[in-house]
Amino acid sequence: AGTRLSPLTKKRAKPAVPLGANYRLIDIPVSNCINSDINKMYCLTQFNSASLNRHLSQAYNSNVGTYNRQGFVEVLAAQQSPVNKDWFQGTADAVRQYLWLFAEANCEEYLILSGDHLYRMDYKPFIKKHRECNADITVSAVPMDEKRAAAFGLMKIDGTGRIVEFAEKPEGEALKAMAVDTTILGLDEERAKEMPFIASMGIYVFSKGAMETLLDSFPDSNDFGAEIIPSAKDMGMHVQAFLFDGYWEDIGTIEAFYNANLNCNDPDAPKFSFYDRGTPIYTQSRFLPPSKLLDAQVTRSTIGDGCFIHKSVINNSMIGLRSNIQEGCVIEDTMIMGADYYEETHECESLPGCTPIGIGAGTTIRRAIIDKNARIGMDCQITNKENVQEANEEEKGYIIKDGIIVIIKDSIIPNGTII
Repeated sequence: AGTRLSPLTKKRAKPAVPLGANYRLIDIPVSNCINSDINKMYCLTQFNSASLNRHLSQAYNSNVGTYNRQGFVEVLAAQQSPVNKDWFQGTADAVRQYLWLFAEANCEEYLILSGDHLYRMDYKPFIKKHRECNADITVSAVPMDEKRAAAFGLMKIDGTGRIVEFAEKPEGEALKAMAVDTTILGLDEERAKEMPFIASMGIYVFSKGAMETLLDSFPDSNDFGAEIIPSAKDMGMHVQAFLFDGYWEDIGTIEAFYNANLNCNDPDAPKFSFYDRGTPIYTQSRFLPPSKLLDAQVTRSTIGDGCFIHKSVINNSMIGLRSNIQEGCVIEDTMIMGADYYEETHECESLPGCTPIGIGAGTTIRRAIIDKNARIGMDCQITNKENVQEANEEEKGYIIKDGIIVIIKDSIIPNGTII
């Protein structure tokens, strides 16, 4: 349900969370699919799917596929049926509830992806490896050093890359026991010594028969990574590992989401770049005007479409669509998601006590995430001067997680507020 990304998921499904000034999280796996010549996609989500549905239908459905090769991107929300009256209980249960629909496609394999990862991947070699090995399931894995490995689900492989053991976030001796020779999967010897562990990315290829057998055989197993795939290995199915040796980030927490966005501003070697001509990241065409910067000082930042920034200082920040930043503001190490619509000045002026959408004059913001349509008044100090790590002030329009201030969507922060 996206609880780790709350409050960004309070009014929207996790894949609909804005990313990188112009995009949403769902644009990453969808774009990877389009660039890999995969054009039949379903997005399974638990709740709050309205904005996700709207984004996908406006962004992709008119231009995915060709005249003689039908393509689509559709949202499948949890629903009650005569057979099942429950919400999705996990990733595998979500697929189980809609397996009748997927069966109509008459395909040979299912590619299972996550909606909260940041990476660029061509899925064709992944699927090719699955077919060459005649595997029932192939799991995409990233190499890990010992320091990071304990935070992930790890896998052990034999000399052919077949998975023989799983361990969920092991520590101490159990962690060391999961070390493998990663040269088997194609890593060079030097890097294999630095990264002797492989962690599951939560990305899988299932053969159709294996998927149907497993979901039918284990009706109470609701999660692919924790239950279904270990059960497949235990019953003798061929579960293969595939190495992805590129940038991959699970951005399921506020801190990881914040860091992944601001890392895109790195001028020398950004870990992830939206400026890749060969494999672009697609999104909705919004037909917004260019951004206007009047006497503004901007360094190491990304500015989305349709913004207005007046006599302000912007440093190492991500400024989203239709952002309105009035004069005298200082924005540092911050992600501003922008707004869903423009608000005319007179619309707000005619209402007593109205605070316009955007950032009011003279406001300073540091190390924060400002969700969409926030109304921040004049002369506010949103800087977490006391370095508070955790605080829940939802009734006041904000929370603090991992020292990062998050202004909640549609919140009103009055003039002169200090956070």
